[in-house]
Amino acid sequence: MRLPRTRPRSLAGQLFAMQVVLIAAVVAGCAVFAYVSGSAQAEETAARQVRVAALAVADSPSVREAIRTPDPSAVLQPYAERVREDTGIAFVTIMDTERVRWTHPDTSQIGDTFLGNTAKALRGQTFTETYTGTLGPSIRVVTPIRDGGRIVGLVSAGITVDRVSSQVREQLGALALAAGGALALGGIGTYVINARLRRHTHGMNAAELSRLHDYHQATLHAVREGLLMLDGRRRIALINDAGRELLGLGPDAEAVGRTVDELALPAPLTGALLASEPRVDELHLTADRVIVVNTRPVVGGERRGTVVTLRDHTELQALTGELDSERGFTQALRSQAHEAANRLHTVVSLIELGRVEEAVDFATAELELAQVLTDRVVGAVEEPVLAALLLGKAAQANERGVELVLAEDSLIDDGALPPSLAQRDLVTILGNLIDNAVDAASEAPEDTEESGAAVPASRAAGGPAGRARVTVTALADERELLLRVADTGAGIGPEAADEVFRRGWSTHGAGRGLGLALVRQAAHRNGGTVELDAGPDGGARFTVRLPLGDRTAGSAAGTRAKEVTA
Repeated sequence: MRLPRTRPRSLAGQLFAMQVVLIAAVVAGCAVFAYVSGSAQAEETAARQVRVAALAVADSPSVREAIRTPDPSAVLQPYAERVREDTGIAFVTIMDTERVRWTHPDTSQIGDTFLGNTAKALRGQTFTETYTGTLGPSIRVVTPIRDGGRIVGLVSAGITVDRVSSQVREQLGALALAAGGALALGGIGTYVINARLRRHTHGMNAAELSRLHDYHQATLHAVREGLLMLDGRRRIALINDAGRELLGLGPDAEAVGRTVDELALPAPLTGALLASEPRVDELHLTADRVIVVNTRPVVGGERRGTVVTLRDHTELQALTGELDSERGFTQALRSQAHEAANRLHTVVSLIELGRVEEAVDFATAELELAQVLTDRVVGAVEEPVLAALLLGKAAQANERGVELVLAEDSLIDDGALPPSLAQRDLVTILGNLIDNAVDAASEAPEDTEESGAAVPASRAAGGPAGRARVTVTALADERELLLRVADTGAGIGPEAADEVFRRGWSTHGAGRGLGLALVRQAAHRNGGTVELDAGPDGGARFTVRLPLGDRTAGSAAGTRAKEVTA
């Protein structure tokens, strides 16, 4: 039968046992030290007490006078007993230089020889010794009695060792009581502290805590989502590598301990991190990224902090934009196919009616209109991604009644753009600017004669009077790429010029207003700028300038570099 494995004692339990043993050892050591020092102090006190008594008796004039009498014991015995009772010592013995006692607590011992050493006292010295006499072991002091310059007797005062030990035992009882109280108080305090520690460690032992820490560190570095933990004062308590990258903090930057306000994040993102209520899948923009923020407060009787997760939404947002463009292209192609079928039926009907020349003229005119923009785009923009984007957007704009025009000074040779300039960023910038321009141009009131509005000369020169138009300029030279989109819409007022690039700003209601923010973010990511001013046709004009780096890397990929002139 296999015995069940016993779980190791928790860390709090181990610390409690260790602290109890430690406190008991400290208290026991202190008690032993106090006992030893108390015993030594008691013996020292007793020696000092009997020394004072012996010196006082030896210096008394009445003692010297009594020694000169024929019977010194008659006077000295009562005197010695009074001194012994007043001082609380065991005996006061006065003797002659031959060690014959004149006084003793036991009167039967008077006249007998003193038991002990007297050689040093006979030489004029006062000394202390422990000696076993008639009263048992005692601490005694022997000192000479001088009369003039001559030693006429000796005095020995002492206290028994039993009396000293009894005093130490009385002190030891009080010491044991104090030690027991200290041990009990230390045990209670240790139990309270360890009970709190047990709650914080959830009863885990040292091995479990170590393993949890290892898993914790491995998870932080392995998870691809950004993880941020804030304490109750909104200071960073923990942040992983992905969180540093998404928030634009360098790997060596000191982040732990800093408040959220010190990170120089955009105001909406800072507000989301500081919010007391949970946030779910909120979209926020930093200088270079689109991130999804989720926050949840940590509550345990009081607010202890906030757990924040960050997901990189930049690529997904770009893919979403590309998907929307592809969907728009599909719809435009479907509409064009339907329109082409109608035109084909028209041509067939004209032929059946015998009006062949009119059918040829109709078909030729339609082909010329469709081919003009294609030839213009292909001839001026040799960058395939931009050319395809412009043709697709032209088809979309045409379906909405908007004419997309490529400016005459547009010129981008094949290989003019370096590989470091991401094609996805170009699609994001130009695609969003054209979409916004088409929206603005299609929603603007038509400038017809019936409307009573004057038609600008620039607008009248570009095509049929009153038709909505978007003009695109794409120009690359040795230093920078210029992308400019102007429309014939209502324009943007000066009061909104600073807010137009902010996420959420839109004239189309809630859920919009992300395109221009992504444009500025993509331009910033490539070291470029975005400017807004009034266009020549009365609408808004956006100008994006992107610096072009070394293009020699493009030659290795099979591209050719050309000197571009406007």
